[in-house]
Amino acid sequence: MIDDKSGYDEPASAALYKQKKAEEKGGEGKGQQKPWRRITAAGCVGRSLGFSGVCKSSASKDSPNNIPRTSLVYDSATETRCLNASNRELSTSNEAELASDNANPSPSDNKSTSKLLQFSFHELKAATGNFRPDSILGEGGFGFVFKGWIEENGTAPAKPGSGITVAVKSLKLDGLQGHREWVAEVVFLGQLHHPNLVKLIGYCNEDDQHLLVYEFMSRGSLENHLFRRIIPLPWSNRIKIALKAAKGLAFLHNAPVPVIYRDFKTSNILLDSEYNAKLSDFGFAKAGPQGDKTHVSTRVIGTYGYAAPEYVMTGHLTSKNDVYSFGVVLLEIVTGRRSMDKKRPSGEQNLVSWARPYLGDKRKLYHIVDPRLEFKYSIKGVQKVSQLACSCLSRDPKLRPTMDEVVKTLTPLQDLNDFAILTSHCRLSSSQGRYKKKPEGLTYSQNFRASPLNIGKQHVR
Repeated sequence: MIDDKSGYDEPASAALYKQKKAEEKGGEGKGQQKPWRRITAAGCVGRSLGFSGVCKSSASKDSPNNIPRTSLVYDSATETRCLNASNRELSTSNEAELASDNANPSPSDNKSTSKLLQFSFHELKAATGNFRPDSILGEGGFGFVFKGWIEENGTAPAKPGSGITVAVKSLKLDGLQGHREWVAEVVFLGQLHHPNLVKLIGYCNEDDQHLLVYEFMSRGSLENHLFRRIIPLPWSNRIKIALKAAKGLAFLHNAPVPVIYRDFKTSNILLDSEYNAKLSDFGFAKAGPQGDKTHVSTRVIGTYGYAAPEYVMTGHLTSKNDVYSFGVVLLEIVTGRRSMDKKRPSGEQNLVSWARPYLGDKRKLYHIVDPRLEFKYSIKGVQKVSQLACSCLSRDPKLRPTMDEVVKTLTPLQDLNDFAILTSHCRLSSSQGRYKKKPEGLTYSQNFRASPLNIGKQHVR
């Protein structure tokens, strides 16, 4: 399990738990290669949050200087094609970005935590069965996440299978995020409420015990469904998840005090039983720019492969940094590939660099669509999503759409049913007759019927 994963999405065995404990004590497992990692520079924000006395060092060993230059290289000609295509479909905003404000909401403000339940450590210990290994849901930068049960009214523990199912995140004192992010999590989720933000039920702040209690998201993370499941996530669910996640980001950006999420990625998008997406892990969230300034100057922090290049290079934080990260996730949704994958050939390890040449060309676009979908996707939907991703990934932050515009673009894509299927005649025809040049091996069907497909050379994988 990836060590900086913040979402919870798959059961962990007792062996995993013991192994992690052994690694913490003996230093085993150091130097292992990760497919992607957080990027962070030293610095404590606890005091800027107004929570003095809780700051502890949690600087990562990773540095923005370690980011390969190849991840920041763009092909201007390809980008121009992408933007020309997307601008026909999307009205982007060129308004000046809002100003910087380093002051974040303070947890000392009663409004921030007045609706949150305050648990004792004893109650959470009982709710999780003494934090038993078989109740582990996953692990993040914080520490382990456990499944537990509490009574419907109050903080008392309940028997397994009764009451309310919750996820209890424990703070690993020497963890990546540390006390700073624990405070930020309580502050932001204590006062921000939206259907597409995971609900923070309460917290425990007892001696050296720091825990957070969330609603339980039964289907885990988007990362798990895209990259770890044998059965591929259907296209309709992918669009639904992208739209719901976009609504969550739009809500944050439009808050009275704008909030920049700063760590948008597939492992932080959790899913309920109906595949409704909710953003989780607000440890890196920060109050956005206000007034007449253009950005918030801050230490560089986020996840390798998702962070906007201008933010990595300058530390200048705006809402358009989140939009870039959203574009990366859109590519992951379309391609079924990770943002960074060291297991692939050198030219394909960086998803953005690999996919960009295909995004502005409808004839080539189908080459990068997740082959596990077996062409069970909307042709127009894939084109629109790819154009949107290209716009979100623009080198110039001002040319990226706002999240409100992203939501507007994604909303009608839920109802498209022009599914693509492979036929024995290996030719593409359109019931609408709109496409003159068609890639070989595809056809449209308003009423798709599943059948075995030989997609061999149809995708560049």
